[in-house]
Amino acid sequence: MTPEFLRSDALEPCPHGFFTRRGGASGGHYAELNCALRSSDDRAVVEANRWAAVEAIGLDAGSLATGIQSHSATAIKANGGTVAAMPSADALATSTPGIAVGVLTADCQPVLLSDPSAGVVAAAHAGWRGALDGIIESTVLRMVALGAERQRIRAVVGPSISMPNYEVGEEFRAEFLAKDKSFGGFFGQDSGGRLRFNLPAFGLEMLRRSGVESAAWTGHCTYADEARFFSYRRGRHRGEKAHGLQISMIAVR
Repeated sequence: MTPEFLRSDALEPCPHGFFTRRGGASGGHYAELNCALRSSDDRAVVEANRWAAVEAIGLDAGSLATGIQSHSATAIKANGGTVAAMPSADALATSTPGIAVGVLTADCQPVLLSDPSAGVVAAAHAGWRGALDGIIESTVLRMVALGAERQRIRAVVGPSISMPNYEVGEEFRAEFLAKDKSFGGFFGQDSGGRLRFNLPAFGLEMLRRSGVESAAWTGHCTYADEARFFSYRRGRHRGEKAHGLQISMIAVR
C-alpha cells in the first residue's frame, strides 16, 4: 500500500510530504506507517516504512536524514543520512539536492521550510518545549547560514494537536508567561473552565518572529483524527503503552 501524505502549494516545487499513518507495514498500536526507529516496533519494518515514504516523494530509498529528537533547540546542517549515525538534533537543514530532511511527530509540530530561490530546505520538530526554547529561530538561522533569506522562506506547520484537545495546567502557562507576557494570548478556557493551549498558533507566531512572512498550518489535528494520525496524548489517555510516529520530510528539488 502506498504511503499517504499531505502536500502544500506553499512548499512547491520542493519534493515534500507530511505523512499520515496510512500505507505502511507495521501492526498493532504501530499500524501502519510507523517511522520511529527507536520504538519497539520491528526495525526492518520501520526501515521499510521510511524508505517507502522517501520513494513516495520521488527520491531514492536511503536519501533521508533525521535526528535523535529531544525537544531541544538544536538545528544542524545535513549533507546526507544514515540510519546508524543519527545526530542529536530537533531540526535539520540542507542545500544538497536529493537529500530529504525529516522529523518524526505524534502531536508535536512538524515544520517544513523552504527557500527555493536559494535551494535551501529544513525540517523542524517543534513541540511546546522546543518552540518555547527557540527551535524555530535556530532552524531559520541554520537556513540563513546556508544561503537562505528570511523574507523568502516559506513555512508550513503540519498535522499537530489542536487547541480543543490540548489541556494544560497553570504551571504550564506560567512557564510561557515568565518568558513573555504576550504568550498568554495562546491560552484559553473551554466551556468547563479547563485551560487549553494553541500549539499551532504559537508555532506560527514563532515563525513570524523569526522573520518568516509566509507561514501556515495545514489544519489537521493529530489527536482528533485517529484514522490518519498517531497521537501521543490520545494514547496516554487510553492507557496504551506504545504508539507510532509519523514522518514529515522535504528535499531540495
